[in-house]
Amino acid sequence: GRETRGRNSNRPVQCSFCGKARSRTELVLAGQGRAAVCYDCIRSLGELVESEVPEAAPSPRAPQQGPLVPRDIYSSLDDYVIGQERAKKTLSVAVYNHFKRIWSGASGSEVELQKANILLMGPTGSGKTLLAETLARTLDVPFAVCDATSLTESGYVGEDVENILLRLIQAADWDIARAEQGIIYIDEMDKIARKEGVNRSITRDVSGEGVQQELLKIIEGCVANVPPQGGRKHPQQEFLQVNTRNILFICGGAFEGLSEIVSKRITTHGSQLGFLGGTRNRTEEDGNILSHVTPEDLLAFGFIPEMVGRLPVVTSLDHLDKASLIRVLTEPRNAIVKQYQYLFSIDGVELEFTSGALEAAAERALNHYTGARCLRYIVEETLLDVMYELPSLKQVNRCIVDRDAIDGPGTPTLETESGETISLYPELLQQSA
Repeated sequence: GRETRGRNSNRPVQCSFCGKARSRTELVLAGQGRAAVCYDCIRSLGELVESEVPEAAPSPRAPQQGPLVPRDIYSSLDDYVIGQERAKKTLSVAVYNHFKRIWSGASGSEVELQKANILLMGPTGSGKTLLAETLARTLDVPFAVCDATSLTESGYVGEDVENILLRLIQAADWDIARAEQGIIYIDEMDKIARKEGVNRSITRDVSGEGVQQELLKIIEGCVANVPPQGGRKHPQQEFLQVNTRNILFICGGAFEGLSEIVSKRITTHGSQLGFLGGTRNRTEEDGNILSHVTPEDLLAFGFIPEMVGRLPVVTSLDHLDKASLIRVLTEPRNAIVKQYQYLFSIDGVELEFTSGALEAAAERALNHYTGARCLRYIVEETLLDVMYELPSLKQVNRCIVDRDAIDGPGTPTLETESGETISLYPELLQQSA
């Protein structure tokens, strides 16, 4: 600890900087040892530091010159997400209206604009999480991506719902005012639905309906107490006060089983007698059945009425067909084919996929029912042996992947500068088969 020595000090104290026994104010700050500093030296040091401190640089998160209009937001989403035009248009308009609500609140408008939270539904691998990640890169407001599966009701093992606000504060560099105008994407929202049927718990549903009830006040708008270190809350802890009234919430999930609920409702209301019975909705079943979701369907799925009312904008993502999967392989800025072509180019090898190879990869992905997520597995499996041997084959400068290499017993073709074809070792071919 430090102690203050003045005119009543029994021990003479000398300033370690100027050498004076005591300063003009007869006060010296001294530590446990012999080191001490007087107030004159402290004042001189402060003036020196103040004169040399550069002016504060502009924040790297400074607002942009002009706001992103819906077409600009749509264009940025289009660089990474293939298809899903309706979902991208819905997100673009919702984000732009979020900006306008912030401006109107700052300008003191007489009309109070309320937020319209969004619910994204679609099969796995259709681009829900990728849409959120692309928005986070595009927008100038704090954006946080959270997972609903780790949340539990307060007082139970797991994360409290206030932790999703902590992630938004961290994204805003601990600027509470900026965080209160941010956007939160809650993924896997369907996993907190109320358990029904044979799987319904006889005890309190702390990770399902309990989480929905905890999220109600945050999504609607309240002043939440957020623990700055995360984790569980306790009475003696200091909290960060966050107003969620202007925070936009986007919730997403695969909603497995919801299509059966919608299909059953449509079939019941549109049933016919005679030879046409049961054939009316064949087109509906082949298309995107989730585009016909109503609040009643969400209630039957396991959402409580209060949660359904707080997510007024509901949009669905389509299944990716063969043509869309081929575009996913080649067109986005982070396309899988482009990534592997770049990896091969580091070794000085040109990687080429034939049109038949792209079609075969899309057909295999369709059979796995996991959407675009399966494409990387297929390409990685095809090129594994090549990537293992290629760094040792210095004379190879070209690799061609055809249909037989994707869905047949063949392997990618390796060529040298002279046009000679090199095959992989027989034992590797047997292992691949």
